[in-house]
Amino acid sequence: MIRGRLLWPLVALAGLLLLNVFFTHSFFELRIQDGHLYGSLVDILRNGAPTMLIAVGMTLVIATRGIDLSVGAVAAIAGAIGCTWIADGGDVPTALLLALAVCVLLGLWNGFLVSVLGIQPIIATLVLMTAGRGGAMLLTEGQIVTVDNAAYRKIGAGFLVLPIAILISLAVLGGVALLTRRTALGMLIEAVGANPEASKLAGVRSRTITWTVYVFAAFCAGVAGLMISSNVSAADANNAGLWIEMDAILAVVIGGTSLAGGRYSLGGTLVGALVIQTLTTTVYSIGVPTNVTLLFKAVVVIAVCLLQSPRTARIIGGRRKPSVTAPRSQKVAAG
Repeated sequence: MIRGRLLWPLVALAGLLLLNVFFTHSFFELRIQDGHLYGSLVDILRNGAPTMLIAVGMTLVIATRGIDLSVGAVAAIAGAIGCTWIADGGDVPTALLLALAVCVLLGLWNGFLVSVLGIQPIIATLVLMTAGRGGAMLLTEGQIVTVDNAAYRKIGAGFLVLPIAILISLAVLGGVALLTRRTALGMLIEAVGANPEASKLAGVRSRTITWTVYVFAAFCAGVAGLMISSNVSAADANNAGLWIEMDAILAVVIGGTSLAGGRYSLGGTLVGALVIQTLTTTVYSIGVPTNVTLLFKAVVVIAVCLLQSPRTARIIGGRRKPSVTAPRSQKVAAG
């Protein structure tokens, strides 16, 4: 248990939930109204759905020894395209398809820079992180574009007993888990991340796999951006998805996926995303001043990461490295 990757994230999640109960005694209460499920736990899942969705795509990118810093900007672009199209009199299906198509093209661009041109992922995606948000502001002309469309609002604020945003995120997570763990795709992704050159020599199309995961990450960011803008019925290019890439990376790392590539854990990513969103909710619930909110989050995340380290596990578990002893045959000879 002490050596398990998910032990300390689960402990942190349980601790944060209990802390919320201390300040809000009705925190665990759930109620059904008009066929919709409401409650603080449901709010955490709904508000964390965009982060969880982006973290799923980020998990696969990190598994290939990459990183994508542009997902926040891509989310802003998706919201800007969707809201601008609807505000100009367009229909919702076309707005969704257009926004997601542009996001896929942006993912193709990131994948091209990384897998074909060989640019470092952090540099390649940093370009789109900067230029993408500027492009979103160009689309909205620097204004907050508001829409009044019931069909569009259902994406982020609609219900099918549970909020639709939660169902979308869980469906994507389940689909990715099924595809990568029930087929050879997951093994190929891990092979590319563990050793790109060796996997290429073994016949794995590492360039195609790398390209694919960046496209998928951009697609997830696009859906998350539509959720965010739909939830508030507006596109704010300057603030939509701001720093969500950092929350997604933290969720992946807390979940036990190594930034060095190779093995990954989608279940761990789910737990990490819940920790990040519960932490955000806790900050507001216990009245932490806004000017120290980021510091409070950083302390908790660092604590969880330290507890996950193998050295900490050995210290807590009282484990020591086994001493090296000479074989019995050598002892007999020496005697």
